[in-house]
Amino acid sequence: MMGNNLPSQSDTIALFRQNNIRRVRLYDPNQAALNALRNTGIEVIIGVPNTDLRSLTNPSSARSWLQNNVLNYYPAVSFKYIAVGNEVSPSNGGDVVLPAMRNVYDALRGANLQDRIKVSTAIDMTLIGNSFPPSSGEFRGDVRWYIDPVIGFLTSTNSALLANIYPYFSYVDNPRDISLSYALFTSPSVVVWDGSRGYQNLFDALLDVVYSAVERSGGGSLPVVVSESGWPSNGGNAASFDNARAFYTNLASRVRENRGTPKRPGRGVETYLFAMFDENQKSPEIEKNFGLFFPNKQPKFPITFSAARDGTAVE
Repeated sequence: MMGNNLPSQSDTIALFRQNNIRRVRLYDPNQAALNALRNTGIEVIIGVPNTDLRSLTNPSSARSWLQNNVLNYYPAVSFKYIAVGNEVSPSNGGDVVLPAMRNVYDALRGANLQDRIKVSTAIDMTLIGNSFPPSSGEFRGDVRWYIDPVIGFLTSTNSALLANIYPYFSYVDNPRDISLSYALFTSPSVVVWDGSRGYQNLFDALLDVVYSAVERSGGGSLPVVVSESGWPSNGGNAASFDNARAFYTNLASRVRENRGTPKRPGRGVETYLFAMFDENQKSPEIEKNFGLFFPNKQPKFPITFSAARDGTAVE
């Protein structure tokens, strides 16, 4: 939504429906977007902005937030997850995430919706310490105080961890050791062996790193939802139209196959593509170019979205 040339929320939701996009992630409870989502059947991840987290450590504030932004639209809007914070740095606000999650959960429970709508938070890969090989994935020692209790809460409430996973940034940070074809799903054969598990693409490897880290933090087989993934089409190293097209189309195809990862085969991976539109008011330049669609609503490249239970969606 960070652009001055974007379609209205209602036009955007109509575009979703035209393209068989059945899930969306909103980063804040935008009222126009929520109204446009009424009675569409599109499932929604709704975000609590990081700036609101501290206020939700007050239970009455959490109840008010839930009433104003979720209950007032439910069941006409199909909420699936409430993301309490996005990529919160443990050293800058990490102390309020779990209390806010608990209060939102308790407010949901008060409405008897805790089994319909799940409470989570979205992490990024900077919380990972060891990431190679994937089976050795582990959260950084200095963030375990933060992430381990969050994972315990998610496990006890039958929720899922939301993880923003970007092979693009892994590649541009380490092009010496990571090949472009491995990052773009175009490698013709296995690139990395981890014991008996073979990895042909970086996305699977990064997701299995998160699965391994969750296990080491006591989360067992806690599901992981890929709450963002994308590749920019301009504005930086390896950011090109052709690379973005390869990444998004191959990722969508990979998810539609519904065959899981080497560590968790046979388990579909719910994945959200970032983002719906190019956003000309973002910075730096690279952040302006993650869109699947141009602001005039034309697709940058054709992508087949899935209506399957575990499938691709956009943000």
